[in-house]
This record gives sequence, structure tokens and C-alpha cells, in this order.
Amino acid sequence: MIEVKYAQLSDLEPIVAIDQQIIGHANRRGEIEKAIRNQACLVIKEGKATGFLLFNTQFYGNAFVSLVIIAPEERRKGYASSLLKYFEKNSPTEKIFSSTNQSNIEMQKVFQKNGYTPSGMIENLDPGDPELIYFKYKENQ
Repeated sequence: MIEVKYAQLSDLEPIVAIDQQIIGHANRRGEIEKAIRNQACLVIKEGKATGFLLFNTQFYGNAFVSLVIIAPEERRKGYASSLLKYFEKNSPTEKIFSSTNQSNIEMQKVFQKNGYTPSGMIENLDPGDPELIYFKYKENQ
């Protein structure tokens, strides 16, 4: 059974382990722990943690999904979409923004599949790989 919920401190180690699989180190551990404590981290589980989403409301007073990570062996099963849909229903703001690198074609497909619209581009964050901004209104229940 797939479960999406706000992460608890007991989810920290499995979430950090997934993140470490992707970036090769645990440097974001403090950021993830802070997000969990602030109820700004969602986790998706199917028996065990398979992915997570971090967000904040510091993007001009709007929700910003700053990170969506799915364990490599669990990708292409709809987990990223499930995280986004849960967040869209529970977003603390009406407007939701997120972004991904121009080179991240898979995440662009996830945004498009879930009804996010392009909302601009930021140059010079990662040299030669612009950041594409996406937007969606909160799902009304």
C-alpha cells in the first residue's frame, strides 16, 4: 500500500539514505531534518520510504517545491506524481512553484504530466544548464 504523509523524525535516516544514493553524500541531512521538524517534508512509502518532497513558502510568499527525490530503483512508478498531488491538495498557499534544470528531462515530464505550466527560466545557477520554473494552482478539494 502506498502512503504519502508528512515525514517524522523516524523517517530521517531512510530519507537521507535515498538522498545520498542520488548525490553521493549526506550533506543535505541538516536541511532535511529542519524540513521534517518544520513539517515541510513529505515522504512516500510502500512498506519502506521510496521518496520524499521538500517545500517552503519563501518564494515571494508562495509554496515552492524545492526537491523531489525518488530512490533510483523505485522510479517510473508514479511516486513523484503521488507526492506532488498530495502536496497540491495540502499546500499552505494557493500558488505552487517548482523548478528543475533544463537537462532534467524526466522531471520536466513529471511536471507536464501533472499539469504544471512553464513560468520562466533562471540563468547562471548551474553554468550551461538553466533552471526552468514551473507553476500550478493548489488543487481545491
